[in-house]
Amino acid sequence: MSKTVIYTQRVEFGDCDPAGIVWFPNFFRWIDAASRHFFIECGVPPWHQTAKDLGVIGTPLVDTHAKFMKTASYGDTLQIHTSVAEWRGKSFVQRYRVTRGDDAIMECDEVRIFAGRREDGSIFAWPVPEGIREACS
Repeated sequence: MSKTVIYTQRVEFGDCDPAGIVWFPNFFRWIDAASRHFFIECGVPPWHQTAKDLGVIGTPLVDTHAKFMKTASYGDTLQIHTSVAEWRGKSFVQRYRVTRGDDAIMECDEVRIFAGRREDGSIFAWPVPEGIREACS
């Protein structure tokens, strides 16, 4: 089982639609930030450093599934609970649970890869680096 790291996000006025409800793409922006925060908290160096050391340039998203249970609005403070639900050969499933106190707001699973870049500029999936798997478990 993976570690769980909590990323806190305050909802600002500009994050909401005219009805005062968080515009849904903002959740995806916040969970993307929570993904990187998860790796930093687990001791994984910044991507520019892993690019030099391992050839890993980042963890791009290849699939996502989200479920929204309640709305959030201006002034709310959200907690984004982030973990890795499954490690695969060249990908992993990162799980997010967004809460406001005890209220579940959103759940999302994303499939991501550890990406490298070929000389021609194209991106490919590296096998999951064992050191990163260990640091995050």
